Amino acid sequence: MSIFNQKSKFKVKTEVRTVRQAVAPKPKPKPQPSAATPSSTSGAKSRKNGLLSAPLSRASPKSVSPRASPRPTEASSSSGARKRRAVSSRSPASPSFSDSEDEDDDWEDSLDARKRMKRAHWAQQPRDPNRIVRHPKLWTGASGDETDIARLPIIHASRFASLEQKCQPVLGLVPNDVRVKLQYPGARHPERYELVWGKDKIDAVKDIMKVVNFVASTYLVDDEADFLVDQNTGICRRLEKSKNTNDGMVFKATLREYNERILSLQKKGTIAKNVDAMRGLPRDLVAFILDQVYDRTVAPNVELLAKYENGTDNVYGELLHPFISDILERTNAKSDQVFVDLGSGVGNVVIQAALEIGCESWGCEMMENACNLAEAQQKEFSARCRLWGIAPGKVRLERGDFRKNERILSALKRADVVLVNNQAFTSQLNDNLVNMFLDLKPGCKIVSLKTFVHDNKIAENDVATSILDVEHLTYPEEYVSWTSASGTYCISTRRG
Repeated sequence: MSIFNQKSKFKVKTEVRTVRQAVAPKPKPKPQPSAATPSSTSGAKSRKNGLLSAPLSRASPKSVSPRASPRPTEASSSSGARKRRAVSSRSPASPSFSDSEDEDDDWEDSLDARKRMKRAHWAQQPRDPNRIVRHPKLWTGASGDETDIARLPIIHASRFASLEQKCQPVLGLVPNDVRVKLQYPGARHPERYELVWGKDKIDAVKDIMKVVNFVASTYLVDDEADFLVDQNTGICRRLEKSKNTNDGMVFKATLREYNERILSLQKKGTIAKNVDAMRGLPRDLVAFILDQVYDRTVAPNVELLAKYENGTDNVYGELLHPFISDILERTNAKSDQVFVDLGSGVGNVVIQAALEIGCESWGCEMMENACNLAEAQQKEFSARCRLWGIAPGKVRLERGDFRKNERILSALKRADVVLVNNQAFTSQLNDNLVNMFLDLKPGCKIVSLKTFVHDNKIAENDVATSILDVEHLTYPEEYVSWTSASGTYCISTRRG
């Protein structure tokens, strides 16, 4: 659920192909256990990734990469316009629990349904045989190492959603009873929450339940997850029921049990074994982690992004997570490749590529406020990946004009995928970019909102025409921050 009152970017039509597997029903009427899979609309706010352009920070759509927007007036000139709208919808893979006693579905058939839902959860996961997902410091307890008890430098949810922040207790709790801790699958150090609610604040109850659901769907195999997803006695079921009955003490007791069980699985090496077997991450988990990072770094300071220079390349806009996921899939990005975002804003696209693909990921931005927020995101992203036990690709964020930054110019020579949101760029800056593309290696993919090859140019004098093969594509509605309408973009390939 977004903590801002704006339409979630995850509730959109995507062009990604989904895989459905039919399973023949088995005849034996028994109670139906439902799968516990997390919602693709992460409980955290649906973030917009801001991408200011490097030399002149450019406009960018909402995805994971902040860029300049064509018309950043009503939609992006004020911080309020950038706030997300709350959405309380679930993805088809989300768990659904019912108190009905009339369930007469076949129990074994329902088990199959749960497995199908889990397969659907993984259906959009990028599969890369060379990807190493496990974080090198994923805690197992096997060595008796106590260093993980030391506080990880995460920003706890209670910092922004607490009684001190004028939030109100939920679940019938009194102020003295709202503090809880949440265990993650990758580290021994828990996150602090307060079971409170406030407008435009992190919803602690939903955030906690989503983490538990992701652990069940992603980190544990079917039998291992039974204590979480069993329809009658599972922890997911009991958390949902205590929420619906407003029973905060039962919610807290159930959460303590979850924490103890996860620590036990860590010590046994169960979670490490399962993460070792992963070769990618489900998109909904990627989006949720990115939202957690954004909600604790950029969202509290989003008004800083309202400062832009209209009529220049220094315009703010964002590309949303689904758009970036589609781009990464279409360009066949892999963990052993290099991704470069020219005009990376607050760094959303850079860290998404590093997390979703595991690749070396570079970004360059020149707007000071965006650069500061990008660095805050990078720090929180690094710590939170350790909480989840996930090893992202290397993230490198640079400040300044990407036309002059030597590290970026060097990275471009090795790049496999380059993203540049040139929606609001001047023709001069676009021409400068084309000259930079001369140094790209053959086969490098360039993703842009506008083409660099124009019909009104003379082919023999047009550098872009001579070095780029262009594919024109359309993105669906709700893929960028400055408009809810669909639009066009290009993927250009550097010729050999």
